[in-house]
Amino acid sequence: MPAAEKRNLAVLGAQWGDEGKGKIVDLLCEHFDIVARFQGGHNAGHTVKFADKHYSLHLIPSGILHPGKICVLGNGMVIDPHALLTEMEKLASLGVTIGDELLISDSAHCILPIHAALDKAREEYAGGSKIGTTGRGIGPAYEMKASRFGIRMRDLLDEEILRGKIETACHEKNALLKTVYGGEAFEPESLVQGALRHGEILRKRIVDTSIVLDEARRDGRRIMFEGAQGSLLDIDHGTYPFVTSSNCTAGGIATGLGIAPKQIHEVMGVAKAYTTRVGSGPFPTELLDDVGERLRKRGNEYGTTTGRPRRTGWLDLVVLRSSAMLNGFDEIALTKLDVFDEFEEIPVCVSYDTPDGETRNWPRALVDSEKVRPRLKTMKGWKKPTIGVREFDDLPQEARDYVKLIEDELECPIAVVSTGPRREETIIRGGVLAAV
Repeated sequence: MPAAEKRNLAVLGAQWGDEGKGKIVDLLCEHFDIVARFQGGHNAGHTVKFADKHYSLHLIPSGILHPGKICVLGNGMVIDPHALLTEMEKLASLGVTIGDELLISDSAHCILPIHAALDKAREEYAGGSKIGTTGRGIGPAYEMKASRFGIRMRDLLDEEILRGKIETACHEKNALLKTVYGGEAFEPESLVQGALRHGEILRKRIVDTSIVLDEARRDGRRIMFEGAQGSLLDIDHGTYPFVTSSNCTAGGIATGLGIAPKQIHEVMGVAKAYTTRVGSGPFPTELLDDVGERLRKRGNEYGTTTGRPRRTGWLDLVVLRSSAMLNGFDEIALTKLDVFDEFEEIPVCVSYDTPDGETRNWPRALVDSEKVRPRLKTMKGWKKPTIGVREFDDLPQEARDYVKLIEDELECPIAVVSTGPRREETIIRGGVLAAV
């Protein structure tokens, strides 16, 4: 195997999630031996289409669609065992064989029904101030992890430890559910028995995945690190508090998988040709008019996991500059260019106007307080179909100009341009895919 093919790659969302990472990871899979996810839970979703087949993934990496690839759910994740088993059954019904190659970190934390109930109760209680979570229990599970009495996947294999942890969790969480939120309490024994059943089914998959990854590295096998959500949803660097509960930027890979930072050799950012986000929070380029609805319909902007309509807006280069800085992108994959095929003009946000003047960098405090206005540069649309185009020179000149503007503004090459949802509807311009 050539030395270049041994390099490990991170594929990360560059905006607020839903950038089309699933397709890009799927394209790359055949060139890697392992696909490892390092954070988040089943609040994320990847959609992969190939010919007439359509797969929706929530916990399992896209590598599962490629026979023989090892897929790792890392210790930085929070995993609902019931949701995982349901996803596995759904894939099996679509003809996907899941053998011993799907592995789960024994240190990943579990989501139980009590977490989801607390998540939903908090959102309902917040009313107009709600964060916009998916109600899947992600936040409460990460809270228990940080409080040091979380339930880990390995605990599902030890009844004594599991029972003690669940009884402790119910003692605290039931009080919150009943007293603060007016909800129903959970019976510890029913949670224990359900978790034990799930643990028995998943037993052979629950291992120390950090050792698996290290052995793979030593054997010269190539690893792809798959991110969920997007960089602006990172709990430290995103639009807090309207963020996810984990670190979905490159810094989360080492801690979320138990690998050394120097083993992350290259980073690819995935960005949509416009901007979307789900849930509440700042969105400087949001379109609240017919144009925004047009983008939503043409881009089919509805959540893979929740089905919720996504908020839509023009491409925000200030957001992408921040992502490039945080993650150290070596290249970018640009998705959904074809959504603009019928637009006469395409505005792009190149900077913000703030009370202190123009800025090209992400002003966190000002964005959080909604004291910025996007400064737009209008590009000419191409009014020609680009869906399915596979060569960059076959794109209309205006589409090529749009891609070039993004490259110049970010000082980062766009190595992949997606011109449709299917694997084959892709332009390869360079970077990792061109080198293999």
